[in-house]
Amino acid sequence: MNTLHSTERFSDRVADYVRHRPDYPAAMLDWLHRSQGVTAAWQVADVGAGTGISSKLLLDAGHAVTAVEPNAAMRAAAIAWLGGHPRFRAVDGRADATGLPDASIDLVTVAQAFHWFDPASTWREFARILRPGGLAAVFWNSRRPTGTPFLEGYEALLQRYGTDYASVAERYADDDAMRTWFGAGWRGTARFEHKQSLDFDGLCGRLMSSSYAPKEGHPQHEPMLAALHELFDRCRQDGHVSFDYDTRIIVGTL
Repeated sequence: MNTLHSTERFSDRVADYVRHRPDYPAAMLDWLHRSQGVTAAWQVADVGAGTGISSKLLLDAGHAVTAVEPNAAMRAAAIAWLGGHPRFRAVDGRADATGLPDASIDLVTVAQAFHWFDPASTWREFARILRPGGLAAVFWNSRRPTGTPFLEGYEALLQRYGTDYASVAERYADDDAMRTWFGAGWRGTARFEHKQSLDFDGLCGRLMSSSYAPKEGHPQHEPMLAALHELFDRCRQDGHVSFDYDTRIIVGTL
């Protein structure tokens, strides 16, 4: 975790992250409420909240949300977007040191961030802040690497130009690993289709929001953008490409 500078590696990508990262399907939160007994009255700690994309989903469902985020630039973006909401607050904290009181949270959520956490210390911290019977829900938008010429071309582009793409991709936990992390507390898992329809500017911004995309000034930056433009021109339909995901959620007690 330390070698990849997990708390700082998005600091220079906040604008692209805010504008171009996908949200999460509302059907996922409907499933969480319907199948796991979660209600809008549950207090949520959204850990690794970033710029607030997942926090917004939870606020829209009626929850009071504490966004826990160690990256100052990303936390500031979340406050700029959501800070006027009466049920939202943001705090400087980490997955293993949230700063929240014991047994003060009904639901801990982690969106697109668990792979940056230390599993053992995170488990202890989440267990500390959750009330008895409270739940943890870990979810991701997992980009599909195959299935269409665009998706396969985009995966090849990341393999070719990404600065440490393989190292980051290998950190994503599979469902079996997450079931092991929850242990006897595992309660359920679900998957949902999700997508973004992107023009070239949106596609470029989506790429540049990724921590492994070489920034301007890097020798691979311009060749990467040229390859991206060629891929877009080859695959676009009505001026857009479909960026397809499987949204995974795993839920349990600790």
